[in-house]
Amino acid sequence: MVKILLIGDIIGKAGRSLAKNYLSTHKKEFNLCIANGENASGGVGLIPKTADEIFDLGVDVITSGNHIWDKKDIIPYLETNKNILRPANYPPGAPGFGSCIVKTDTGIPVGVVNLSGRVFMPIVDCPFRKALEEIEQVKKHARIIIVDFHAEATSEKVAMGRFLDGKVSAVIGTHTHIQTADACILPGKTAYISDVGMTGPIDSVIGVEAEIVLKRFLTGIPYGMKPSTGKGLLNAAIISVNEDGKAEAIQSIREEC
Repeated sequence: MVKILLIGDIIGKAGRSLAKNYLSTHKKEFNLCIANGENASGGVGLIPKTADEIFDLGVDVITSGNHIWDKKDIIPYLETNKNILRPANYPPGAPGFGSCIVKTDTGIPVGVVNLSGRVFMPIVDCPFRKALEEIEQVKKHARIIIVDFHAEATSEKVAMGRFLDGKVSAVIGTHTHIQTADACILPGKTAYISDVGMTGPIDSVIGVEAEIVLKRFLTGIPYGMKPSTGKGLLNAAIISVNEDGKAEAIQSIREEC
């Protein structure tokens, strides 16, 4: 049985500290670790130094979403590091990789695919059709396939879960930063959760200082976002997958620190 840890959207320094503390205690319990890191640098975007820090914590693959482009320093890095993913369904010509193959600590190959939704999100190519294209390539090298679907609308995420049921080992939703209570194993033995949640400050509005967000809502003025501080929350999911790629269990994790 392969156990995979998926850490929800890491928010700034606070999120990185939470991930570090959790992995320092639990890393040996898992065969592979995947984390969404698109907001790991200052709460928005990702830079190479931060990416390297996350890898040093014991994360094997960093997935992302629409904010991967917010720090321009990361763009050349995306071309050389195949274990940092951007959504595969960005149009042709976008830098970086949308999927990768990585091996567990026991040498079992695992495919990871990153996709972006289109409902209330930036315009990209169809994630459903692109999913099939990426999976077709990845399954040549790995039976276990994990999909990070970075999307806003729950309906689109549920639809993707049903669409890929039996074709991949897990469909894990990211982006909204709020963990959902629907972790399950679908009929085709695919693990699913609409959103794994965030890893960052809990005294906030999805990781951002509440006062700033309230000003934006009350005035309509786009005040600059700033990560909150204080008490932390780690959201994650643990998936157990057999070597044929069928999910046996999924457990959502929510730890306040």
